[in-house]
Amino acid sequence: MLDKLLAGLTDAQKKAVLYTTGPLLVIAGPGSGKTRVITYRIAALIHSGVKPFNICAITFTNKAADEMRLRLLDMNTPAGAQVSTFHSFCVRILRRYANYATINPNFTIYDRADQVRCVKQALKNCETDSKNFPPSTMLEAVSALKNKLVNPDDYRDQADDFFAKVLEKIYRSYQKILTENNALDFDDLLMKTALLLQSSPLVRNELADRFKFLLIDEYQDTNHAQYSIAKAIASQHNNICATGDPDQSIYRWRGADIRNILDFEHDFPNATVIKLEKNFRSPPNILEAADSLIAANKNRKQKILIPTKPPAPRTSLSTASRMKPKRPPPSPKK
Repeated sequence: MLDKLLAGLTDAQKKAVLYTTGPLLVIAGPGSGKTRVITYRIAALIHSGVKPFNICAITFTNKAADEMRLRLLDMNTPAGAQVSTFHSFCVRILRRYANYATINPNFTIYDRADQVRCVKQALKNCETDSKNFPPSTMLEAVSALKNKLVNPDDYRDQADDFFAKVLEKIYRSYQKILTENNALDFDDLLMKTALLLQSSPLVRNELADRFKFLLIDEYQDTNHAQYSIAKAIASQHNNICATGDPDQSIYRWRGADIRNILDFEHDFPNATVIKLEKNFRSPPNILEAADSLIAANKNRKQKILIPTKPPAPRTSLSTASRMKPKRPPPSPKK
């Protein structure tokens, strides 16, 4: 079964799939078969004797999580591994350990529309003009604080200018409204889970003991709260496999901290680094053009993109549009 599993993989992919214990950083270039490697690694771990119950794979979108589950099903891999988004994972933790997190286990999860309604009410409660302090701007500011695990009391000590002092009041009122409605927003799911793991050794040890193998996709897009959750769960065994590419970090506005992947080897000194450099998606001239642009970045992990497709028609560079890219909607509730 294992030989069949490895057939068709590159040497680097095989090495990542068969890696056993200890921290592993997989630098996965674009179009390098990253999802395939993660899925095959789960199957290989189970084949080696690891119980599915002890494996946790986390990605950023429901679509990616569903794809991994389907691939595992197609490979006749025994069920039981935890494969989900960060937010879905945190929902399960908070409902199970609600008493330790001092929340009601039957909490409601507020979506963007709910959050806008609550922040508008918070502005009204604080007698603050929404024209000078737009709800969307205040929500983004509150989200940024939560992603950094900063609560209203912590922020009050940091608020040293007019905007910050107004934000602290809005944040406090907004959070009070959520509490009164037994609700959590998407950022609360991460923040409360991270703080729970920090404050409760019992919960932290139980989860670390269960999830002996932790795999995290798109590690370059993790924020501080997600980073804190990952480190806490991997604290006992250090069997963490982080997959990503600093060159593909695009979610800084969402609190993503590229230092999480750049500092992985500092956080886990015994880490092994494997680079997936073969590209199965783009022709050579596209890769050369992209590499010539990204090479100027200082904060990156050096890699060589190796094309497997034939050349395409000649490419040319033009001034990029200044249109602000649309943000993807939050993952739907589960």
